[in-house]
Amino acid sequence: MLGRGNGMGRWGRALLAVLLGNLLYFALMPKLPVSARHVPFRLDLGLLLDCCVCTVAFVLVSLIWRRRSR
Repeated sequence: MLGRGNGMGRWGRALLAVLLGNLLYFALMPKLPVSARHVPFRLDLGLLLDCCVCTVAFVLVSLIWRRRSR
């Protein structure tokens, strides 16, 4: 079972990372090649790229969060 502080911290970091990652991906999407653009309701390269951007955003948010908590 997750601790009260840790659970909300992880959830908050994940939410922030997804929001920032998607904001960045959709801002860059018009400049991406057609094959790297996500088409709704399809599994495609764009969805994989969006997932990667969100993962990188999560790592960065976690590192920043960890530094601030020290």
